Amino acid sequence: MAVPKKHTSKSKTRVRKSIWKKKSTKKALKAFSLARSILTNRSKSFYYALNNKLFGSSESVSTDDK
Repeated sequence: MAVPKKHTSKSKTRVRKSIWKKKSTKKALKAFSLARSILTNRSKSFYYALNNKLFGSSESVSTDDK
């Protein structure tokens, strides 16, 4: 027998949406902050390789295959 569904209240829907939006905003800000620190060479926690050299680290990288 078909039974009508319970409807979620508008306030619950809005609360869930706002939580979802806050999470995405926080992640976007963190990603933007990391990108900005990489571009200004101030990153202390992110290492990346460019043309077989390691930038952002005090270690030297050798490319010799012995």
